[in-house]
Amino acid sequence: MQKFSVRKSALFAALAFAGLSSAAPAQGPELALLLGLEPGNWTLVERGSTSAPISVCLGDPKLLLQVQHIRSSCSRFVIEDTPGKVTVSYKCGGLGHGVTEIRRETSKLVQISSQGIDRGSPFAFTMEGRKTGACK
Repeated sequence: MQKFSVRKSALFAALAFAGLSSAAPAQGPELALLLGLEPGNWTLVERGSTSAPISVCLGDPKLLLQVQHIRSSCSRFVIEDTPGKVTVSYKCGGLGHGVTEIRRETSKLVQISSQGIDRGSPFAFTMEGRKTGACK
């Protein structure tokens, strides 16, 4: 399995971050959707792509908010936070930025959509995340 990289399936224009000044920082337990996800090994499969799945040991479900920039330290702002859906905008300094929406189907299955800019190039993808067992 491929770890910590996402191949781009589509290119989109740069995101505008208008209106984010009223958003709240995405820190602490306020992200209701993430609280219900089970920790463990999760497999992320990009829809419509032949790329290898991504395997993530999910101790902190906030990793799912910035899959494209999973190893980066980023600031996050909550756009929407409900038990079934969370939408977050994030910025990673010179590395880029994005907007991610996660919909929870169960505590072991989520749908992730993300788009933004990574190192000057646009990215956009949708993927399914599924808990596949304990971390190794």
